[in-house]
Amino acid sequence: MTNVIMTLLSVGLGSFIGGILRYLISLMTKDVGDGFPMGTLLVNLVGCLLIGLLWGFFSETKNENSDMALFLTIGLCGGFTTFSTFSKEALMLLQCGNYSNFIIYVSASVFLGIALVALGCFLVKSFV
Repeated sequence: MTNVIMTLLSVGLGSFIGGILRYLISLMTKDVGDGFPMGTLLVNLVGCLLIGLLWGFFSETKNENSDMALFLTIGLCGGFTTFSTFSKEALMLLQCGNYSNFIIYVSASVFLGIALVALGCFLVKSFV
């Protein structure tokens, strides 16, 4: 039980740090790009590179489920951007040759995600 608690705390600390870093980058880039979401794009792209480097390293060293791997990938990268995890999972589907699940996962994530954000905004505006 204490191992599970330590792992949860490790992931939580990584998420905390990743969220703070994402916020700081958004502050630093808020005046760049004439309304273009430069901070979000930068965070997503950096997060994708970072999770790729980390995943590659931890896969090669056979430590994918170590507390450090979970702290850095699920915690830090997940708190920094969930897009990095989405991208890694999509790549895993491609690498396994699971093309139909890749198309379903990517399409559903992007299109349903946008649709649900719109639905949420609509519901709030309709009832508040």
